[in-house]
Amino acid sequence: MKILRSAHGLTDGLADYPFESHYVEVPSGDGQAIRVHYVDEGPRDQPPVVFVHGNPSWSYIWRHSITAAVNAGHRCIAVDLVGMGLSDKPSGIDDYSVERHVQWLGAALFDQLNLNDITFVLHDWGGIIGLRLVAEQPHRFARISFSNTGFPERDPSEPLPDGPIVARGAFAGFQKMAREAAVWEPWNLLASVMVTPVTPEVTAGYRAPYPEPETTIGSRAFTQLLPTKPDNPMLVPNWHAWKELEQFERPFVTIFSDRDVVAPTGYIPLVQRLPGAKGQPHVILEGGGHFLQEDIPEAFNTALLDWMASTPNRVPA
Repeated sequence: MKILRSAHGLTDGLADYPFESHYVEVPSGDGQAIRVHYVDEGPRDQPPVVFVHGNPSWSYIWRHSITAAVNAGHRCIAVDLVGMGLSDKPSGIDDYSVERHVQWLGAALFDQLNLNDITFVLHDWGGIIGLRLVAEQPHRFARISFSNTGFPERDPSEPLPDGPIVARGAFAGFQKMAREAAVWEPWNLLASVMVTPVTPEVTAGYRAPYPEPETTIGSRAFTQLLPTKPDNPMLVPNWHAWKELEQFERPFVTIFSDRDVVAPTGYIPLVQRLPGAKGQPHVILEGGGHFLQEDIPEAFNTALLDWMASTPNRVPA
């Protein structure tokens, strides 16, 4: 595995991203070390609010939420998933899998930072990767917020269809395009997932960590992990994770938006099946696309912080 590392200074001067960079090293899975970037703002003596992004974003997507939450007295940690943002980037598309993302993020949050009493704020791929970690170590999590994502599964007792297994569904064409594109520029996807016009400043923010074409491989790899086939490797492990999640009783809220084109109904199984979701102020906010943090940041942050103010921020003894 060849690992690419971001140069210093790539995010200097970005609008609304004045945060100091921190790093931890985690095992790559093939004997090397991978550096994971994160920001850590607010009072260190408070339980952590941990933000996890998806694709094609990085911790920049949480900049308004971090500022709002810190102003409300919270400690905020926002990680860059491996291959994204300022974290190291394995250079081969086959270097990435959901399993490896779970291992990399778990090693960062648990083994290196040893976080407990976590408020988990999850979006897009962060929801899938994050819920796998909740299933593995539920005792570390005080509460969970889940936005514009889902948690697909496949019962291993159900046989796969006969004949060739091919990609199907809404994302099959997108997946093929992303795989075959001569150049992959993830910041150009913003217009397809946002409702409001994409300003040059926002485009610059999403583009900043990727000065060379080869550094966008982590984003392109995420497109190939989409569950467009019934034999997708994440589906059965997710099914097993569901068995643990169905026992999770601490607060779980869904904050979705009404103009999301990626996972508009992903909240339904979670609200129906998780004990901690009962009685929570689930909401579908108006006027937001998939990146509701960009389209309607004030509405999103108000919903998140009001919920946090009304729920315990520590795991019961």
